[in-house]
Amino acid sequence: MDRPVGEEGIRLLVVLGPTASGKTRMAVALARALGGEVLSADSRQVYRGLTIGTGKDLAEYGQVPVHLVDLLEPAERYSVYRFQRDCFGALRAVAGRGALPVLCGGTGLYLEAVLERYEMSEVAPDEKLRAELAALSLDALAARLARSRRLHNVTDLKSRQTLIRAVEIAERSAGAPAPKWPALQPLVLGARWDRAELDSRIRARLVARIEAGMIEEAERLHAAGLSLARMDELGLEYRYLARLLAGELDREALVEQLGRAIRRFARRQLSWFRRMERRGWAIHWIDRADAGRALEIAAGRFGPDGRD
Repeated sequence: MDRPVGEEGIRLLVVLGPTASGKTRMAVALARALGGEVLSADSRQVYRGLTIGTGKDLAEYGQVPVHLVDLLEPAERYSVYRFQRDCFGALRAVAGRGALPVLCGGTGLYLEAVLERYEMSEVAPDEKLRAELAALSLDALAARLARSRRLHNVTDLKSRQTLIRAVEIAERSAGAPAPKWPALQPLVLGARWDRAELDSRIRARLVARIEAGMIEEAERLHAAGLSLARMDELGLEYRYLARLLAGELDREALVEQLGRAIRRFARRQLSWFRRMERRGWAIHWIDRADAGRALEIAAGRFGPDGRD
């Protein structure tokens, strides 16, 4: 069954899926039909100027309001801590207007931070602790994180930097008061394609984004002062675009290597969602991102106008 569901709490429709699965289009269709507003759960769409590469597709929303997009400059740092607070603020505001919040994205950590209502605190960097943690293996870091009851099992365990920061937050915030997040009544829908179809969609979308000016977007960002090192940190498209601008790749190699990296990323996203299911979350999978089928399920939970 879905969890946590109770008589009280904010109604929340969640639309998740791997990259290129059509989840944004499905979320917009649901929001339009159910009187909803979309909240983006994407770790890079929060940055201004990262438009084509992150697939913001803002024109697709039409009159449907969208939140948690274009919050800060790409040279700044955003975190799951900030996202959780921004998201719950937006959830309260949308629900307060009588609209249905539709949380849409593929960043599993961001989605779980809201659905699981993780207990997190803002923690300043501790260089002494970081030096201690830097000497540990990835397995040792993951085990140390798992021992924390404040931030448990919320990373893919593959990034040393992410793990060190997660342990730092967990250990430095021990004993701090837990945030009082409102209860939620969530329904989770997932956009699903078979592997061959998803791979084809990924390649077609990548080619379309390049034709739409993704390389030129990266050139503009760099000319405006965004360093190639920071562009690399922003991951996926921008990592490979930084290599292109540095002269390490040509256009053909960009398409080949970036396409392969995006396919691997999609597999990791799907692994995360499967782990969510193992942890007890019911994801109602919608084959081929069929908005009509998704609406049947959502209307059955929230009523035909999203208001029960």
